[in-house]
Amino acid sequence: MLRAEEIKKADGKLGVLLVGLGAVSTTFVAGVEAIKKGISQPIGSVSQMATIRLGKRTENRTPLIKDFVPLAKLEDLKFLAWDIFESDAYEAALKAGVLEKELLDKVEPELHSLKPQKAVFSSDYVKKLHGTHVKQGANKYELAQQLMDDIRKFQADNNLDRLVMAWAASTEVYLEFNPIHDNLDSFEEGMRSNHPSIAPSMIYAYAALKLGIPFLNGAPNLNLEIPALRKLAEAMQVPVGGKDFKTGQTLMKTIVAPGFKARMLGVNGWFSTNILGNRDGEVLDDPESFKTKEVSKLSVLETILEQDKYPELYKDLYHKVRINYYPPRGDNKESWDNIDIFGWLGYPMQIKINFLCRDSILAAPVLLDLILFIDLAKRCGMHGVQEWLSFFWKSPMTAPGLYPENDLFIQQTKLKNTLRYMMKEDLITHLGLEYYHEM
Repeated sequence: MLRAEEIKKADGKLGVLLVGLGAVSTTFVAGVEAIKKGISQPIGSVSQMATIRLGKRTENRTPLIKDFVPLAKLEDLKFLAWDIFESDAYEAALKAGVLEKELLDKVEPELHSLKPQKAVFSSDYVKKLHGTHVKQGANKYELAQQLMDDIRKFQADNNLDRLVMAWAASTEVYLEFNPIHDNLDSFEEGMRSNHPSIAPSMIYAYAALKLGIPFLNGAPNLNLEIPALRKLAEAMQVPVGGKDFKTGQTLMKTIVAPGFKARMLGVNGWFSTNILGNRDGEVLDDPESFKTKEVSKLSVLETILEQDKYPELYKDLYHKVRINYYPPRGDNKESWDNIDIFGWLGYPMQIKINFLCRDSILAAPVLLDLILFIDLAKRCGMHGVQEWLSFFWKSPMTAPGLYPENDLFIQQTKLKNTLRYMMKEDLITHLGLEYYHEM
């Protein structure tokens, strides 16, 4: 990892390549444009609103993160999108129904200017959607070349210095590792032969990595973790991150579950259910797409509670997740968690959480932070999986052989210590003995 004096400045324009122009992307873009105009504040964004402590508490050095590390400015972001529908960002945002028309009208020119390119898409992988704004090609390899042509033209037309790609589209059907994923040669041959184990999200990731562009996987789809793409990221010296934006119910689990373990309280059962009515809810109404999401959501408690280490407390934990498509709710997802815990002498207790959240309102600042931080990582010379960004993911990727860290507070410490390390500041341990004893 490079140190502070070697971090390249965030000069020039940063191109943001958005796969999918649905609720999350339009909420993100409209929000960035509103913030640039001083209409709104970047609430929920760690990169824009959080501070970072430097040195001892007595030094009172707590700058904003955006003033501490050299992040791209919001004014320097330029957007490109792909989508299976032709609607521009303003029309798509109205249809998504996340933001009020009054707000959208204040950034209407900027949103109208964002018209999506034709997408790489197949209903074999997202069975509930049937778009018409779709690229045509002889095979998947040719489709990847078309994506790269889109990117090169966008970069040239807008005089962009750097690029980041983020998957903000739908959850694909559940896929498992296949031998064609083992290396780049077999993967490229699989694209040429239209192998069914190569999904659209893999094609986008391949196109980005081949051009040396960081890729963020905002869904639980199988892509960056396959050996072919992992090795490609390393070979091209590109940082990557994933997977699945951590927003509503899973965010609550990564806040609450660490508290149970910290106090050595047992958990017998955790039943989670959701209703939502946006495009994501419609897609997840298909059992094969739901399985992909279910695996992502179920894995969180296993690594936080560490059942093997604490069998008396968590060995028999029953964990169930349900997602139900309910069109009247739109993007305003509602989740219920029933948690059966037990304490001293095994006496049972219950906790119930009812979270009426706005899915895209929670996801938009996460997307912004990931884009700015992964661009920073690239300018620092970091490449491969960026585990320090696990704070933002439901299913954080790790180096092979490591288990993911899902405890939100450990993730936050890792995030901020990585920023301190980049800037040659002391890492914070919170030991604090120096305040009471001479060391």
